[in-house]
Amino acid sequence: MREQVNSFCDYLRGERNYSEHTITAYRRDILQFVDYLQEQGEEDWSRVDNLAIRGYLAHLLQQGYGRSSMARKLAALRSFFYFLQREGKTGHNPAAEVGTPKQGRKLPQFLYRQEIEALLQAPPADTPLGQRDRALLEVLYSSGLRVSEVTNLRLQDLDFVRGEVRVVGKGRKERLVPLGGKAREALSHYLEQGRRELLVQNKGAGTTDIVFLNRWGKGLSARSVRRVVDKYVQELALAEGLSPHSIRHSFATHLLEAGADLRVVQELLGHANIATTQIYTHVSRQRLRTVYQRTHPRA
Repeated sequence: MREQVNSFCDYLRGERNYSEHTITAYRRDILQFVDYLQEQGEEDWSRVDNLAIRGYLAHLLQQGYGRSSMARKLAALRSFFYFLQREGKTGHNPAAEVGTPKQGRKLPQFLYRQEIEALLQAPPADTPLGQRDRALLEVLYSSGLRVSEVTNLRLQDLDFVRGEVRVVGKGRKERLVPLGGKAREALSHYLEQGRRELLVQNKGAGTTDIVFLNRWGKGLSARSVRRVVDKYVQELALAEGLSPHSIRHSFATHLLEAGADLRVVQELLGHANIATTQIYTHVSRQRLRTVYQRTHPRA
């Protein structure tokens, strides 16, 4: 059974151009289902029916999984069984016969403008890592990048003359997004000083074109980006649960609050579906109501 999972991951990588992060998540979710099936004594994909899927979801619910996690795992199984159908390993898609667990949609967590300003100013400007962190945070907020997008940035992706950055997003789709003046300034400072020092200290000057490096002169990982954000969020005693993606949420929310067109924000974020972007309009409305309730004398 695991052999088919490996083939599915090769398919996602080779034909669907999924990122390694996404492929790892699919593999983990499907192998968890494999473990469940084997505990039930099942070793043949062709015998798996919708009752087995429903039993698995009930098992997950008993294990304390939330509905959003269950929905994600079910979506992975649907894709996997579609692949098995295509390969002739099964005659139907039992996961497609099971409804997605209903879930309330959470509003994205974002930072207020003064909080973003404090966060961007928090890293020290006189150390290589501080310069890197300041440039990293500025780019995340200036361009609204995903963590995977910022860790994959190459030097050749930066256009300081046009004030743009070339981004390879989900599905290997490319887009150009603006790079604001403050971000360009922080990036220039980091590239001219901090990044060079990190390479020289590790005897690797000129050996990598990755923009953001760790203390050993290697490309910064997604986990390290999260640690950078966590560090300054804790220093500033900001709200719990803030992450690099919260900076992306802030980018979108602040643009819409300032009157940006929803379609423009969709393009900047690299959303394939505008419905994904529309959730930020709800965030803006909710914030307007909060401000009104707090400040209007007759609210």
